[in-house]
Amino acid sequence: MKKPTADERRHRCTRKRRYRSQGDALDAAMCHGVERQRIAYLCPLCGFWHLATAPR
Repeated sequence: MKKPTADERRHRCTRKRRYRSQGDALDAAMCHGVERQRIAYLCPLCGFWHLATAPR
């Protein structure tokens, strides 16, 4: 599998919602009832928090 290009990484970032803190991101997941299926991570591109599907 090849590494994603800078444009591909930027596209992934801009498609996702941005949260100011890890707590805000996890609260949003909880409100939607998917907190066990999501993890919050700090994006190295934008500096905000995003939600991702948790590995099983």
